[in-house]
Amino acid sequence: MDTVVLSLGGSVLVREDDSSRYIQDVAALLVRMSSEHKLYVVTGGGRISRFYIRTGRSLGADERSLDLMGIDVTRVNARLLIAAIGESACPEPPKDFDEAADCGEDHRIVVMGGVTPGITTDAVAATLAERVGADRLVNATSVDGAYTSDPMKDRDAKKIPVMTHEELVALVSPTPSGAGPSVVFDPTGARTLARARIPLAIVHGNDLLNLAKAIAGSPFDGTVVTG
Repeated sequence: MDTVVLSLGGSVLVREDDSSRYIQDVAALLVRMSSEHKLYVVTGGGRISRFYIRTGRSLGADERSLDLMGIDVTRVNARLLIAAIGESACPEPPKDFDEAADCGEDHRIVVMGGVTPGITTDAVAATLAERVGADRLVNATSVDGAYTSDPMKDRDAKKIPVMTHEELVALVSPTPSGAGPSVVFDPTGARTLARARIPLAIVHGNDLLNLAKAIAGSPFDGTVVTG
């Protein structure tokens, strides 16, 4: 049984409309795949987290406090997914990497959110992948892969189907610092994966069939980061 870490974007998991059907579908997918793969899931905060961070910043909150707000949202999102998964999941979101690894000894699926201020959930997922010796990390996000520039802003952005870890680090390194950044993958997480030589798959989280292929290590539509 191989080990897979899934970084599940908060904006993918919790939408503006009713998210219950999507969460149920993701949970069913994870339960089904957990018979062949040890699964660790890190949920992001998404637009809800960014709302609190943006509002808190306008009210004068410092960056640490803003990060803590975001972390709280990611853990609430983790609890939503745990509720949908049921008994196959560790009942509580772990608060650190050692606790997550311990939960993985007794449960087929472990779901957690953020860990500490200054670290995004992508970086949490990368560090967790290194901690548990994951075979790959899958990033389910709101775009269908890595692009040469932001496809939401640049009509000439080109999708990158295959890239090296070093190329990913170079692509995401200009990311602004501070709480609540929005980028295809966190720079710190990218450097962690490069150091650990853990492959990364970037897929659109809405396409569950494609997501299943990426989790299984099969060919998929998205971006493969390796070597």
